[in-house]
Amino acid sequence: MGGIFGVVSKRNCVLELFYGVDYHSHLGTRRGGMATYGPDGFNRAIHNIENSPFRTKFERDVQEMKGYMGIASISDYEPQPLLIQSHLGSFAIATVGKINNFEPLLEELYADGSTHFQEMTSGQVNATELVASLICKKDSIPEGIRYVQELVDGSMSLLLMTRECVYGARDRLGRTPLVMGKKEDAYCISFENFAYINLGYEDYREMGPGEIVKITPDGVETICKPQKDMKICSFLWVYYGYPTSSYEGVNVEEMRYKCGSMLAKRDALAGNVEPDMVAGVPDSGIAHAIGYANESKIPFARPFIKYTPTWPRSFMPVNQEQRNLIARMKLIPVKALIEKKKLLLIDDSIVRGTQLRETTEFLYQSGAKEVHVRPACPPLLYGCRFLNFSRSKSELDLITRQVILEKEGEHAEETLKEYADPGSKRYESMCSEICKRQNFTSLRYHRVDDLVESIGLPKCKVCTYCFDGRE
Repeated sequence: MGGIFGVVSKRNCVLELFYGVDYHSHLGTRRGGMATYGPDGFNRAIHNIENSPFRTKFERDVQEMKGYMGIASISDYEPQPLLIQSHLGSFAIATVGKINNFEPLLEELYADGSTHFQEMTSGQVNATELVASLICKKDSIPEGIRYVQELVDGSMSLLLMTRECVYGARDRLGRTPLVMGKKEDAYCISFENFAYINLGYEDYREMGPGEIVKITPDGVETICKPQKDMKICSFLWVYYGYPTSSYEGVNVEEMRYKCGSMLAKRDALAGNVEPDMVAGVPDSGIAHAIGYANESKIPFARPFIKYTPTWPRSFMPVNQEQRNLIARMKLIPVKALIEKKKLLLIDDSIVRGTQLRETTEFLYQSGAKEVHVRPACPPLLYGCRFLNFSRSKSELDLITRQVILEKEGEHAEETLKEYADPGSKRYESMCSEICKRQNFTSLRYHRVDDLVESIGLPKCKVCTYCFDGRE
């Protein structure tokens, strides 16, 4: 994934930029960057944040940088913002999104005369540089941004800073959010709307799908009006969003309470589970568990505590084995709350299943009688085509797809729609097999219809592709 933040002010805004983007640290784990423009021109700093929080890497830069405009990024992939010199003038750019047609676009640029790009250590071209090159094919920056939104298969939101202003563009179908804040003599633009509240900004407005704005200290001008069609990512509420965030007016924490409540209602209808307590896998599973406990009247408890001083993010290391080890090290059991207890455990999702299986095992080792699992989203059947929210290189990394392949063989792809239907026998057999492999006492996933109801937006405006394959 990734997060972006920008400020346009009549005074030095470096501190606001620094703290605003730091609030996006939950969205990216590899690279952080800040770019400013002021009396000394453009300035930029980029650091590796894989083994250290964003804040500690940029404390010195904040003391040295000056500017009354700035954009910043935290990313899982590309180093950014980039500084670009072109026929459109000099500008800085930062992006959030995913480009599925990357290679065709790159070949098109080569064919049109672009001779080279910087190569990252991974051997790939920086996607943000590719976007900048596409923008520069047009006669103005707004035309270039529109051109990018039309061409990209996937999603592309961006901030672009010139010497005069900051442009903000939300991706064509609004799969990711962009929100603006306002205070005297300044505006900001942010992926997360909570990031500017403690900086003295008030909510100005949320940008619509495909909208492009031009921001100066004196106001916001709409360059391209919002489109009607929207497909905002449902997984933002389930997992990625910070509890204090809101997207399209729907708060993350409140949605998770509703999500847990609907899981409890489904269990009540089935009537076959009687746990002693409800627990959430920290951090994102906790709010879902509170919602379940409130609805079911079963006590909420914390049978394990997350230890974060040395390992704040379980997905930080690139190596999967090391990530699994760190995830296990972080959860410290409270044996007094586990021994001889029937536990109902809520996690945000089951992807590969490795971490949750190990969590279940240490609960049994600590004396648990039963461990019932309720993922807060439906089974993940498809790899996301629109956002970079997973390091998985293949859909076969998903535990669901592994089970389906073993059951269906060469016909696996043909049966996916049926496996996505919670009323089908194939769906039931998949869940039963996952429950057995993971050593759960019982397993019941959230349903797509219940998930959409938990969010409260019309189904046509919410992307559920990773659950049902519907674009």
